[in-house]
Parts: sequence; C-alpha cells; structure tokens
Amino acid sequence: MKQRAGDAGANAREAILAAARKAAQAHGYGGLNIRALADGVGIKGASIYYHFPSKADLGAAVARRYWEDSAADLDALWGETSDPLRCLHDYPDVFRKSLESENRLCLCSFMAAEYDDLPDVVKREVQAFADVHVAWLSKMLFASSVVSAGESGQRARSIYAAVAGAQLMARSRSDIALYDALIDGYRAAGLLPTLQRTLPEPGVDH
Repeated sequence: MKQRAGDAGANAREAILAAARKAAQAHGYGGLNIRALADGVGIKGASIYYHFPSKADLGAAVARRYWEDSAADLDALWGETSDPLRCLHDYPDVFRKSLESENRLCLCSFMAAEYDDLPDVVKREVQAFADVHVAWLSKMLFASSVVSAGESGQRARSIYAAVAGAQLMARSRSDIALYDALIDGYRAAGLLPTLQRTLPEPGVDH
C-alpha cells in the first residue's frame, strides 16, 4: 500500500521529535544540532526546517511534547490507583525512569539549567513542565489530607525541587542507588509522605 504524503510528513515529524528529545536529554537545548539530527533521522537538514522553521521552534516543540507526555503519565498514575497517597509515594518513579534509560536527565530540568540562553518560546514550555508537576502534586497532597489547601502549593514545589535535584545528583555520579537513597531520606525527613496512614489514638472518638 502506498504511503500518503501526509502520513509520511507526520512520520518524519515524529522521528525528528524523537531524535531531538534524546539529544536534548543528553546535551540540553544547546546540544540540538540540526545537521546531526538530520543525519540521525536519515533526512536532509532542509526537511527539519520544513517542520520546524527554527531551532527555537524545534526546542519548544520537544519541550512541549515532553511535558504533555509527563502530564499524561501523571494522569495515568492517578487513574491506576485513585489513591492520592499511593500516587505521592510512586511519584519519584517518574524521574527514576530517565535515570534507568542510559542515565538521562529530565529534559526540562536540563533546559532549565540553560535558562538564560533559551529563546522565550522554549522558556515557556520548560516552565509549563514544572507548573504541571507542581499542580498535580498539590492536588494529591490536598486529596490525601497531608496538608491543607493553603499549604499544598509550597509543599508541592518543595517536593518537585527535591526530587528533580536528587535526579541531577544521581546522574552526575551515574548512580541510581544514590537516587533511591535520597528519596528514602526525603521520606524519613517527612518531606515526602509515606504510605503509612495515621491511626486513631486508642479511646479517642473521631
């Protein structure tokens, strides 16, 4: 069956995004090289510019797809259990997966470190990643009664920053066990809630 032109174009765009995502996770926005990406996908450089008029457009599209995929993963995590405390417990696994895949860093964390050198259109997508995670964490924290509605945003930002930081530290040492140890430390310190629910005190009516 002959492939339609539209299908071929969509496939090429997806291949470019996949290659750019891998490159950005390893080298950041600065590591997005149009010629290298074209060679890796097996197309001409001009073909990349057909889909993405500039490097900034490509970087923004990659970051946008990344946070959209991450948002879908978070929604799926909630859909699997409908238990906000379980979701909070499993949240660090979202960042662990990057380390499991060739010791890669979260793409938006990498780009955030390049913030001063990012085009505005890319900055907005990088910020959206953090916003999505903080909003989800805030929702889970409140739903699980870990904190009040007024405290959930600050706690969510702290958790997001801590988990992203643990990933960065573990990546710099190529040591995923260090990541696990840091997460355990966050739980022991009370930053990350545990699965153990508080039981009523004996003789006290609730």
